[in-house]
Amino acid sequence: MLIRPLTLDDHDASVRLAAEAFGRAPGSPLPARPDTLPTDRHVVGAFEGEQLVARLATHEYESWWHGRRVATCGIAGVAVAAEHRGGGLLAPVLARALADATVRGESLSTLYPTATGIYRPLGYEVVSSYDTVEVTMADLARLRPPVGTRTRRARLEDVPAVRGVYDAWAAAQNGPLTRTGPRFATTDAELLEAFTALTVAVDETDRVVGFASWDRGSGYGDSATGIEVHDLLATTLDGYRALWLVLASHSSVVGRVRLSTSGHDPARLALPSSTWTVVQRHPYMLRVDDPAAALTAAGPALPGLARTEIGFAVAGDPLGRSDGHYRLTVGAEPGVCERVGPAAGVPVLSPQGLALLYAGAQSCANLRMLGHLTGPAEHDALLDALLGSRPAHVRDYF
Repeated sequence: MLIRPLTLDDHDASVRLAAEAFGRAPGSPLPARPDTLPTDRHVVGAFEGEQLVARLATHEYESWWHGRRVATCGIAGVAVAAEHRGGGLLAPVLARALADATVRGESLSTLYPTATGIYRPLGYEVVSSYDTVEVTMADLARLRPPVGTRTRRARLEDVPAVRGVYDAWAAAQNGPLTRTGPRFATTDAELLEAFTALTVAVDETDRVVGFASWDRGSGYGDSATGIEVHDLLATTLDGYRALWLVLASHSSVVGRVRLSTSGHDPARLALPSSTWTVVQRHPYMLRVDDPAAALTAAGPALPGLARTEIGFAVAGDPLGRSDGHYRLTVGAEPGVCERVGPAAGVPVLSPQGLALLYAGAQSCANLRMLGHLTGPAEHDALLDALLGSRPAHVRDYF
């Protein structure tokens, strides 16, 4: 079996295999072959003779973890020919893709799985989900009006402030993409025109404290599709209230608002009711491919903490990439992690346990109950404090 990066000559075979996995309207033409390959997207495939039998794509991203930007490999477009499914092809193709990602400096990889059970044996674990939720106009009817915050349609000069609101929110979470790089190279004007409207919430000084990007949808009354909200983010509670009220103003023509969200969204805290209905959910999985690089990039720290060394090991990685012993040195300044020689008497994490701990998605106590963490518990409380203080959120599907 030959595993290699795909080239332009592999374009037709690659899109056919992707269509087999994800579907394509009968009789529709294949996408035209591009003139060049994108610089931030890489496709790896497995060949049996001349036949392409498996492929996956990786995207170069950065995402926010523990207040810092971490280079992240986004896995997408995983496809295996029907006759070869269950044959163990995914592991070597993924191993090649992750090896290439490591060369690019990407120590984490993430993906939206079609089935979580396929990826858990490869070291991935669910740390969040990308959800679509519905809120009825009846639930929005009792919204409290904001104090000192108003809304208006965004202008071109507002777009940098809109991006600033996203960055301020994203930096306070674990997991959101930074929305930088070629895949997010939208100009201010293009962003402004991408939706039915981009609404901003502003305070008494006209400072942007929140925004909602939304599409009106089609129809009205019983046939209406509802308001589709792509982003609803604010840095103040009244910012959220003001934006919800703009969406509620459509109550005479539509019955519901659909919002793309994740986790325990602060936007929900502005609602008069805790009720919203999840209508679609896409689990988000994380793998820590290079623990030393990933933890050093995240730089966990605690104000006032004296310099402390935490030894640990990772064992059971089926790809053989993260297994080994490590030393995490932490304190009031950003922490540093390095690979070290074998040591006895240290806690041992499974690859899935490391992903859950890194994301702050589970406590050390819960990891021990699940068998993902064994050995001495001396530093459990410190690890929880270092890595568990930020909620996990995602806002971009790929």
